[in-house]
Amino acid sequence: MSADTDQTRPRNHSAPVTKAVVPAAGLGTRFLPATKATPKEMLPIVDKPAIQYVVEEAVASGLRDVLMITGRSKRSIEDHFDRAYELEEALAAKGEEGKLRSVRESSELAQVHYVRQGEPRGLGHAVLCAEAHVGDNPFAVLLGDDLIESADLLRRMIEVRERHGGSVVALMEVEPEQVSLYGCAAVEATGEDDVVTVTDLVEKPSPEHAPSRWAIIGRYVCDPSVFPILHTTPPGRGGEIQLTDALKELAGTSPEDGGGVRGVLLRGNRYDTGNKAEYIRTVVEFACRRPDLADELLPWLKEFVDRQAQLRG
Repeated sequence: MSADTDQTRPRNHSAPVTKAVVPAAGLGTRFLPATKATPKEMLPIVDKPAIQYVVEEAVASGLRDVLMITGRSKRSIEDHFDRAYELEEALAAKGEEGKLRSVRESSELAQVHYVRQGEPRGLGHAVLCAEAHVGDNPFAVLLGDDLIESADLLRRMIEVRERHGGSVVALMEVEPEQVSLYGCAAVEATGEDDVVTVTDLVEKPSPEHAPSRWAIIGRYVCDPSVFPILHTTPPGRGGEIQLTDALKELAGTSPEDGGGVRGVLLRGNRYDTGNKAEYIRTVVEFACRRPDLADELLPWLKEFVDRQAQLRG
């Protein structure tokens, strides 16, 4: 479909949000060599891959139609959300009902669809790959690197979208030295404590040029009007098509045309599993919450930390 034709299509700006898009085509270079043959999204948080937590969040927010944007060497993601009949039969034969339920859980979570991003050209391009599946309706985008402690954030974002229209981004306040790692938003207060109006967006600014300390994290609810903009968005920072650039344009567009961007402020915990140190912290924290692991792990962890403190003097 040409960009000109796409721009003339009517958009269903008042439709409910029913579909989630999960970009999972990145190369995972920060975790090499582990990600040479294993998708970074499949790295386990204890005994469950990170991407399953993301799909569970979408489902808990009422979105059971999930589109994965994948790439080469990502087939194991598809296998994980598919049935594994031989494994299930083996577990059933051994009477291992708990393991059988855990294996079946991922295949029964949602209707999961797949489309390939031919080459990694940025988040904006990945979202554009979802156009045929999403159609003319609003949709959520959940990045697989970000784990959010509960579905409350996404549910709130969907609620804000349904009341006000336009697009919604999740925002987290970060330290000044961290702003260059994120897209950052210039914001104005609204009558709601956890909602702001986004007036400008800058992708990975230097600290001195950041419009604020409010950083966009990996949850978006996008109006379908983002698609014609992405069709004509030139490559930005890093030579990639940035979703931030398209949302920046929407922030200055009329609400009647699907414009306007709001931000919902994160009140819970967020875990960045795309960062090595944060990934390790996430695994440790999730493990310490587990009743089947905590009694054994916590005493060892305390002893280990004490020992390391002594060695460091």
